[in-house]
Amino acid sequence: QVQLVESGGGLVQAGGSLRLSCVASGSLFTIASLNWYRQGPGQQRESVAAITSGGNTNYADSVKGRFTISRDNAKNTVYLQMNSLKPEDTAVYYCNVRMITGSYWGQGTQVTVSS
Repeated sequence: QVQLVESGGGLVQAGGSLRLSCVASGSLFTIASLNWYRQGPGQQRESVAAITSGGNTNYADSVKGRFTISRDNAKNTVYLQMNSLKPEDTAVYYCNVRMITGSYWGQGTQVTVSS
């Protein structure tokens, strides 16, 4: 079993910042990638950012230059630093980890950006 616990969500004004954290525990094997997704009201879940085992990162066009994904391997933690937040960033943010054993999801953390 793999457990992912997200934290750091909340309510912030437009232009503000938040940092999301996701701690992985359980039967962790070689992690292929750590990912953040989000799902806004009435929208499909979409990829926001990803970081591979080699440290390569990838971002959705909508967040490039504003969001930064990073990882602390010693702590089995992935972070998402979100700056210059916009109302359209409002969503539930989910942590995802892909390993040889499968793909695992956290429970999500709500991010609400007020205008």
